[in-house]
Amino acid sequence: MPQHVSLKLFVASGLIGIAGLVFAHGNVTPQEVDTGNLPELGTEVRTSNPFREDNEFGEFNAQAVKVGESGYAGNCAVCHGIRAMSGGLTPDLRELTEWDDEYFVNRVLNGTGRGMPSFRENLDQNAIWAIKTYVESVPKPE
Repeated sequence: MPQHVSLKLFVASGLIGIAGLVFAHGNVTPQEVDTGNLPELGTEVRTSNPFREDNEFGEFNAQAVKVGESGYAGNCAVCHGIRAMSGGLTPDLRELTEWDDEYFVNRVLNGTGRGMPSFRENLDQNAIWAIKTYVESVPKPE
């Protein structure tokens, strides 16, 4: 087999493999999150994390981290990696600087249209903000 044909086959198979990974991204069955005794946040979408230590329900920060860790594992880790450390196909959530709280909650509620599903029907605000609290607790890369 001529060398140029072998190279074309190699490149084509690589592209097909990558395409398979891209289409697999976001293929998540959302998992219910037990939010325990976190205070009920209601249905009006908040634009800042109420469980951050310096916010309204900051005294629940440690509990929110635990709830968020479980919620992250069941809903986010398959694409965004264990402990928010991406393997390269999705953003490393520890390193995102452009996402403020409002950006985060809108992404989770509405999805991205490029693989990340909407979690609007599956996660309430307690779960969403607990997950954000957990991600914020994970050490950033050095």
